[in-house]
Amino acid sequence: MQASDQFLRDLWYLAGHAKTLKPGAITRRVLLGEPVLLARRKQDGQAFALRDVCPHRGVPLAARELNADGTVTCPYHGWRFGADGACAAIPSLVEGQDVDPKNIRVRTYSLREQDGLIWIYMPAKGREAVAPKIEPPKVPLPGDAVPKFIERQMFKCDLDRTTVGLMDPAHGPYVHKAWFWRSPKSTIAKAKAYEPTTRGFTMMPHKPSANSTAYKVLGTDLTTEIKFELPSIRTEHIRAGKHSIVGLTTCTPISETETEVTHTMYWTLPWLGLAKPALRAFASIFMRQDREIVELQQEWTRYDPRQMLIPDADVPAIWYHKLKKAWAAALDSGAEFANPVEPQTLRWRS
Repeated sequence: MQASDQFLRDLWYLAGHAKTLKPGAITRRVLLGEPVLLARRKQDGQAFALRDVCPHRGVPLAARELNADGTVTCPYHGWRFGADGACAAIPSLVEGQDVDPKNIRVRTYSLREQDGLIWIYMPAKGREAVAPKIEPPKVPLPGDAVPKFIERQMFKCDLDRTTVGLMDPAHGPYVHKAWFWRSPKSTIAKAKAYEPTTRGFTMMPHKPSANSTAYKVLGTDLTTEIKFELPSIRTEHIRAGKHSIVGLTTCTPISETETEVTHTMYWTLPWLGLAKPALRAFASIFMRQDREIVELQQEWTRYDPRQMLIPDADVPAIWYHKLKKAWAAALDSGAEFANPVEPQTLRWRS
């Protein structure tokens, strides 16, 4: 990772939800500061991603509709490109001119569709043609899980502050002030065991906090497990007897000062669908409160405040920064990534 690039590479980021990209549709996005075209062919339903820049004159390729044959057309000179990135036609060419369109390419991105999500692989510079060595995270449910609802908000904040704010275990009573959540008066001491995972760490299965009203509606036979993985993916798996509720929270950096946060819910509890309006409202309020506090923090960066991280509540944030540094070092050196997190029990009050 180059020093000028704050985004981790050779990793999967959430690009969107599968149901929002209809057959024959084309959309423009900016991900990690790069213009990206997302499209889905009508003939086979295959989604693909290209760099949204025509290599001829630098015009956005997604400015026009997807063609019936699954190609995209540059609006400036009509150059057409397929899902494989190869140029399919240059209308201005005449017979005898020594230009083979197939030798002209636009950059492609690897995509994966699973669990109703579209993941995009963002490679390191110079490794654009190298196939991904890892796969995107799988929702811990059987088969291809179907999202029950989605909450998405844009945080006007960098990725690091957004990620650390969402994983912080001690801010709840002060940021999430609502009748359905804990208050500063109901805080209790906690001890949670953590273990390293492939590219992150996991708060091991445990009983949800006794002072968390939101969990109580799910019953008493509950355990929850919270997993964090690079680049910024948080999975909370709640087991309620034989059923599961999964909350997948992803942070996708748009630019150095904007991060898209998406919370996708899955469950197998039959009756939980009846509570979807309440859950949606809860998620919206909860995320808004997180967004407002980190945006407030971002605003005060102009005073260059010192960032103090203390044990034990801040240890997940310390781990996050160590994981980022280790991943970037491995990319630069070509060595295998070594997870710096070690098993530990953390204690705090919230």
